[in-house]
Amino acid sequence: MKHSPLPARPIVITIDGPAGTGKSSVAAELAARLGLEFLDTGAMYRAAALLSIEREISPHDGSALAGAVRSAGLRFLWGSARPRLMLDGRDVSERIRDMDVSRVVSIVAGCPTLRQLMVEEQRRIAREHPRLVTEGRDQGSIVFPDAIVRFYLDARPEVRAARRQAQLEALGSAVDEQLVKADISRRDQLDSTRSEGPLRRPEGALLLDTTDLTLADVVDRLEALVREHVGESDPLPVGAGSGERSAR
Repeated sequence: MKHSPLPARPIVITIDGPAGTGKSSVAAELAARLGLEFLDTGAMYRAAALLSIEREISPHDGSALAGAVRSAGLRFLWGSARPRLMLDGRDVSERIRDMDVSRVVSIVAGCPTLRQLMVEEQRRIAREHPRLVTEGRDQGSIVFPDAIVRFYLDARPEVRAARRQAQLEALGSAVDEQLVKADISRRDQLDSTRSEGPLRRPEGALLLDTTDLTLADVVDRLEALVREHVGESDPLPVGAGSGERSAR
């Protein structure tokens, strides 16, 4: 099935939600269908977590981590459906998905100094690549609150843990099911209670529970909603005037 690109003008679509809801896969596929680029902001925080491990920097030391990210030259290689993430001149796209990185990424992401740097970098990327589908924890609430369409994905915790385990196994990592479940629960707690950029559903964002949906189902629904709103003669941000909408 062929999908036509959206009108040639700046368009930012945000997808937020907790770990294991399928945000990255959904965002990459949605961007491909709409003729947009894909920004994986979670990968950026994972790269910072990897630096914390490799350089033996405390995951709580936001200033040191921000300095390490600057010196490492964190950047994406654009031009593919899933841009590769480069750190210190090497491709870390697979390495950042390992469990040791997952165990510290929510701590790292809670550091205000590092988050400020990342928000600035994400907005810079959007200026250079103004046609984006971007996913993360704070894209619709903090980084791009005026995005034309904002989504929030969720799913039951056990389903999210199973998806995370399948992702790790597909990358060749042997993981314990209980360890993955515990990691998901811990990350939910850390992400939702941090003081800087906490995980929350942005006011007015469309909610979609992905528990019983396939990847294709989710992308189909989001694509239809995006085309509906972008196709309007004078489109407004999704949810304008309403904070309780669902993507049904």
